[in-house]
Amino acid sequence: MKAPPDSAFSGKGGVLQGGGDISLDDVFPPLPVGVAWGLERTENLLQEWGNPEAAYPTLHVGGTNGKGSLAAVWAQILKEDGRKVGLYTSPHLCSFRERFQINGKPIPADVLLETAAELRESIARLGLTFFEAATVLAFQLFSKVGIEVGLVEVGLGGRLDSTNVITPQVTAITNVALDHAEYLGYTLEEIAGEKAGIIKAGVPVITAERDAALREIFRLKALEAGAPFSAINPVEDIRDLEVAPDGNSFRLETETWGGLSLTSPLPGRHQAANAALAIRSLELLPERLRPTKEAIRRGVAGVRWPGRLQIHQGPRGLWVFDVAHNVAGVRALATSLRRLALPEPMILLVGIQGDKDWRSMLPPLFTMAPEAVLTQPPTVPPDRRWDPLKAAGAVKPRPNLHILPDFQEAMDMARSVAGKGGTVVVTGSHHTVGDAMNVLGLLPYGPD
Repeated sequence: MKAPPDSAFSGKGGVLQGGGDISLDDVFPPLPVGVAWGLERTENLLQEWGNPEAAYPTLHVGGTNGKGSLAAVWAQILKEDGRKVGLYTSPHLCSFRERFQINGKPIPADVLLETAAELRESIARLGLTFFEAATVLAFQLFSKVGIEVGLVEVGLGGRLDSTNVITPQVTAITNVALDHAEYLGYTLEEIAGEKAGIIKAGVPVITAERDAALREIFRLKALEAGAPFSAINPVEDIRDLEVAPDGNSFRLETETWGGLSLTSPLPGRHQAANAALAIRSLELLPERLRPTKEAIRRGVAGVRWPGRLQIHQGPRGLWVFDVAHNVAGVRALATSLRRLALPEPMILLVGIQGDKDWRSMLPPLFTMAPEAVLTQPPTVPPDRRWDPLKAAGAVKPRPNLHILPDFQEAMDMARSVAGKGGTVVVTGSHHTVGDAMNVLGLLPYGPD
């Protein structure tokens, strides 16, 4: 498997918004680029610091899409169950601190900087990459603040991802789709094999992957590892689903809690599937960690996961933010938007990274709206930027297109075309959504 450039996990934007004027240079020493993958550097540093990742039970989630949403559902349910919860996800929208959350709030800047300073010399000496350093920082932060359970999202792939140093209580794998093909493989089977690498001996694993051949890859890996395996089918298991702009309502049958009538503020059929997999995976926990039925209900109802089909009505009209950054993601977005029937006209504001399959992403995006604005999110690293003009000429059929590389001008154009009564859909990457939120003054988790 090809090693990604370190910018594949780069600190977006450089400034930790909402935490003071802190640059990533204040967090980490200069880090190497293009270091080969492996767990050795992460394991060595964790061992130097007494293996903080082993100080609390963890849950591990991998997959192509939905893993962050699932982890956010876990976090809110376990918080409602009265536990102190640490959540480690990537990438972030507006602030690097969003990657490290304690009971739903980004880690305070002073705690982050203090802990990073303690690790700085060891990170430099052992030559960790950015994502490896961030992962060790997460485990150390969680140990320092005394969490009771840690929820860990895979960064990329699984087998060689630096989060794969943990031995969790349960493993969840959402699904498999084509993404990061140059690093994980050009077939779904190859990608599934990499994602199956987080399956551990004796640790229950559950998936919502619907393709029988891909699901079989996970089952065989679990059999080889001696890991109890189970799967859900969201289409069959989710009952009475209603999708509205303010969220979902649905029913889910469980062995532990019986029938559950649930509401969630995260709209879309795919988010109902994520919630269902989150709940079913919590059934696999040891009894001492298993939440109550009421905590399940309150947790699903109270979850927050910004930038995922997030609908915002502000002084400048209606905005929809969605970080869809691969073909499966934009198709899920298109399906959800059709069900929501938001105010017309609907205008797209699209910025995609150059290393993504934008040729395949744009056609399903263009089915959503009669006009689109293609732009360049300013926080995308220079080596990962796309050429909106080239993209516009390469993809047909297409709606009426506006090519505005300047991000502020692109936002103004999209709003102008939609008018105050229409809808602007901001999508294509975490960078695009985060940059738009910054322009509008929207902090994903509110002020500190």
